[in-house]
Amino acid sequence: MTRWGILATGNIAARFAEDLRLTPDAELVAVGSRTVESAELFAAKHGAQRAYGSWAELAADPDLDVVYVATPHSAHHEATLTCLNAGRSVLVEKPFTLDLASSTELVDTARARGVFLMEAMWMRCNPIVRRVLELIGDGAIGTVTSVRADFGVGGPFPPESRMRARALGGGALLDLGVYPISLAHLVLGVPDHVQAWAKISPEGVDENTGIVLGYDSGAVATLSCGIVGATPVTAEITGSTGRIDLPGPFFRPGSVTLHRDGVEPEVIPTELVGNGYQYEAAEVQRCLAEGLLESPLVPHAATLEIMALLDDIRGRIGVSYL
Repeated sequence: MTRWGILATGNIAARFAEDLRLTPDAELVAVGSRTVESAELFAAKHGAQRAYGSWAELAADPDLDVVYVATPHSAHHEATLTCLNAGRSVLVEKPFTLDLASSTELVDTARARGVFLMEAMWMRCNPIVRRVLELIGDGAIGTVTSVRADFGVGGPFPPESRMRARALGGGALLDLGVYPISLAHLVLGVPDHVQAWAKISPEGVDENTGIVLGYDSGAVATLSCGIVGATPVTAEITGSTGRIDLPGPFFRPGSVTLHRDGVEPEVIPTELVGNGYQYEAAEVQRCLAEGLLESPLVPHAATLEIMALLDDIRGRIGVSYL
């Protein structure tokens, strides 16, 4: 049995706790928050045995095998470092941190202390997304020539919202853009060329962002994210002999459609169970059982490469979180 702690008590923490019930050999043991009242309410609702009124108390619990950090991303670095320094393995929500430097510090700390660390990019653990990668690897669509993906939400978000707060890493890029960028990285790897443009809000965060990634292979990725209009949240991966369509939300689709030259389109279904977080929880548990310090599905290198790309894009669109 893997004994979990959850750090934070917001919506994502609640959905993850629900999916732990669907994860074999998983047990929610403790929850930690900035206030004991919030932790106790969460523990009572989700069946945690213990509630702590500080992150440090949760991290110090010797009965925990791993802590899931579910704070807003501006607090990921502090919360994760607290857990790592206490010797706790950590699954930390995406995006990993606000920038590459702080992400690198977390990876270096985990490696130095010999504890497991993984970014909760749940798309990379989803069975149907993994099936898409298998199809590509098997040559089902030939050589990949392009990736297109979008993630936009309608809002509107008031000025006091976290989504518009520069100091909290607000805007579209880190919250939403990390998904299209991660898909492109998953399929095509690190780009050789980067271009980006964004409409910047009065608060200094990106409201509507377009990104073009170029690869020396000739492939391109055209990506967008925004907080000013709801988009289909779909993706297409095109190859020299076919295409794979991922309907919305592309990071957790109910099916994918394989188009191959001269063949009728093939719909590949999947069963949507829970919120979809159980797959990353199961991957963490598998890695811990095997004594791994990182996941081959969400390796440290991929997390750092994507953070470097996010830093690059922010520089091009003129967004700083300082």
